[in-house]
Order: sequence, then structure tokens, then C-alpha cells
Amino acid sequence: MNVRGGAPVLIIGAGLAGLCCARHLTDHGVECLVLEASDGVGGRIRTDRSDGVLFDRGFQVLQSAYLEVQRMLDMPTLDLRPFYSGALVRYGGRFHKVADPWRQPWDALAGLLSPIGTFRDKIKIGRLRSRLIGSTLEEIFRQPNISLNEALHAEDFSPSIIERFFRPFFSGVFLERSLETSRRLFDFVFRMFAQGSTGLPANGMAAIPEQLAAGLEPRIRTGAIVTSVDGTEVTLASGERLMGKAVVIATDAPAAVRLMPELRSPLSHSVVCLYFAVPQPPIEEPILILNGEDQGLINNMCVPSQIAPNYAPSDTALVSVTVLGNPTTDDRSLEQSVRRELTDWFGTQVAQWRYLRCYRIAHALPGQQPEMLEAIPQTIRLPNGLFICGDHRETATINGAMVSGRKAAEAILETDGFRASP
Repeated sequence: MNVRGGAPVLIIGAGLAGLCCARHLTDHGVECLVLEASDGVGGRIRTDRSDGVLFDRGFQVLQSAYLEVQRMLDMPTLDLRPFYSGALVRYGGRFHKVADPWRQPWDALAGLLSPIGTFRDKIKIGRLRSRLIGSTLEEIFRQPNISLNEALHAEDFSPSIIERFFRPFFSGVFLERSLETSRRLFDFVFRMFAQGSTGLPANGMAAIPEQLAAGLEPRIRTGAIVTSVDGTEVTLASGERLMGKAVVIATDAPAAVRLMPELRSPLSHSVVCLYFAVPQPPIEEPILILNGEDQGLINNMCVPSQIAPNYAPSDTALVSVTVLGNPTTDDRSLEQSVRRELTDWFGTQVAQWRYLRCYRIAHALPGQQPEMLEAIPQTIRLPNGLFICGDHRETATINGAMVSGRKAAEAILETDGFRASP
């Protein structure tokens, strides 16, 4: 089959990194073509819609304090619906509220004597918050590159606050229970939690990539599976071959390594998300629930329809449950095990909960242990007209993916043969 010109820049992958790269290039007058293997944009941020229910593919949230989010997204249009600033922790057969004292002072005061950490722990969390807000991002990423687990013990937090709050909360953020993620990433994310609100777009997490893709649709081809890359020539599964002046690999890490075997692939963390339709919400507040018991399958759960009502019809509540890793049991057995745990939490009402869906995300998040974060190549430009971006090239966050896409576009615009419009 003949090779034909696709566009000056071919971008492989329509996740956040690829879409941000395309937006920056088109804003500067550079034509690009985005090749997406799946049936829609978003990469790992997708929302399925069925019978009036919104199913995010895995529990995810958006932090409004992310600088790249503020730069790239129209936040009023997203209509971010915030979570309560704190969490409910299941411990000792009861739920205990842990509240942000700056935003929920009365709840925080009432929880000072709860078994989720000591009074001294609460003071130390406040000091940590103040220190991080007062630090620049450059200072945060110059911190000693040790694991979060080491950092929490070095800060002299008690075992109760580590095991009952920090571990389940940040396990849900970083998708790993051992807290081996770099404390630099923890400090960055903790600061974002402190500075902004954390929530769900009113119409699901997919509203983020859909907004980024608006106006790019003629330049996005879905169902375009790239099987190989040779310099600036791309071959599709259909046999079609496209040629550009530059090619951007904007896929997740495993897919990038399949196309470029010489790349180093970071460890991937897996996660499972189960959804239930329930007649009445088990909790009224828009709050995250953590498993502080250090046993069981459930790491965290929430009721998305209590945060953003559009997630479910008015006569139904939608429950989301997160299980870390990828258990070997089949979906039905996993659902039954999770249901037994939920019954222990909420009683006989769980028998009326209708199981809806199970999402298993094998490569949900690239690992960022200290050595991995240190080893993340800062190189954006590869040989032979190739460029690379994605959350595995920056911080493993929504912000990191978007920053990486912008940096790839900037590198292209600095390349001979491409000129940014004034």
C-alpha cells in the first residue's frame, strides 16, 4: 500500500496528553492528525452512559488547583461538583469523620478525640499543610526522594493515623497499599488538595477530554490502531501507512513500549471499580468513605450521585466501590465478596443494592516509587522525528498528562520546519 501524507504532525493517542498536544499545535497554526485506537477520546478517562447512569471507568476525581487544568479547561462549563473536605473512615465497626479544619472547622473540632489518629497527629497535619502551601513547586520536588511510607514515619505520625487515614486515602490516589510512591509526588498532591476543591464534573469525568477535543474532531480518527512506527512513518492495523514530519507517541506506557521497545516501561498499578444502583443512598453527604480496618477488599467507596446528581436518575443512587489490584476471582465472585463487606458496613439494606458493572483497569496508573520518579526521562524529543508524552513522562496525575502534552507541542514548535504563529 502506498504511503500517504496524514498531516505534518501525527499524534498517536487521544488521551489527555495527546489532546493537549493537539490543542497547542493547532492554536499555533500547525496541522495535526490524532490517531486513537479505541472508539472515543479520553484514554483512561472515559465515562459510559446507560439508562441515565454515568459510569466513569474507574473512580477518578479532578483537582481544581492543578495549574494546567486552570490553563486548559473552562472550569465553569465543567461545573465541578466538590466532595466534602474530609472523609468518613470505617474503623472498629463505626464510621468516624476526618474533616479539614480550615474548611470544616466544627466537624474537625468534633473529631479531635476520634480514634483516627491522635490530637498531636491533627496538629502535625496542619503544620504539614502550612509548610507545603508555603513552598514553591520547585522546593517540593527538591525534597529528599524517599517513599511516602518513610516520610510519614520520619514526620513522626502515629501508627493509627498512618494505617487508618493516610494508607487508605493515598492508596486510593496512588493505587498501591504499601505507600512506596515518592514523597515528592505526595507533597505535590497534598498541596493540591489543600489549595483547591476536589470533585466530579457534573456530566462525568469524560467531560474533561471531550472539552479538550471540541473543535479538534476533524483531526481525530478513532478506531485507528497503530501497529508500528518507523521514524515519521506510521502503519495502521488496516495496512494504511501515513507519513508526517513529526510523530508524537501519546499513549499509556505499555502501548508506548510496544511501539518503541527501547523505552523503559514503569510499573503499572491496577484497580477494579464496581458500581451498584441503590434505592436510597447509604450516606447523605458528598463524602469519600475509607476502609481504615486494614482488612477486606474494599479500599474506598463513595456515592457519585450525591456529589453530582447527573450521575443517576432522581429515583436512584449510584454507589462506586474501589478495589486495589486485580483479584483473580471472576466478576461475580468479586461482587459477592464486596457485597458481604458492604453488608457489614451498612446492614441488610445492601441486599437491595443492584449490581451494575465492574471495570478492571490493568494499567490504571504508572508507578512512581522514588527510583522510578528519579528515572523518568525528561527527554521529549526522540531520534528520527519522534516525540513522546504521557503521564508516565511527568507526574502520574491529570495535571502531569496535560503538562506533558504541552511540552511535546512546544518541543515540536521549536523544531526546524515548524513555525509558531505570532
